[in-house]
Amino acid sequence: MDDKTVLGRIHGLVDEEHKLRTQLSQGEISSDEEHARLKELEEALDQCWDLLRRRRAAREVGNNPDAEQAHSVSEVEGYIQ
Repeated sequence: MDDKTVLGRIHGLVDEEHKLRTQLSQGEISSDEEHARLKELEEALDQCWDLLRRRRAAREVGNNPDAEQAHSVSEVEGYIQ
């Protein structure tokens, strides 16, 4: 996945997050449904941002960014801040 594809996925996930908030405010979905899907979206966004950062870091040090692969949700969510 190249940077442009990762960024496109990020934008799509953010758009979906906004759509969920609109659906909740209009009573189309329950707050439980919104929270469950938001959790999934946040995890996917964390994965995408992690991959994008690692691709950029690889490029900076002269490595092939295409060798970078997305880490699992559990690994990304387990990073120490």
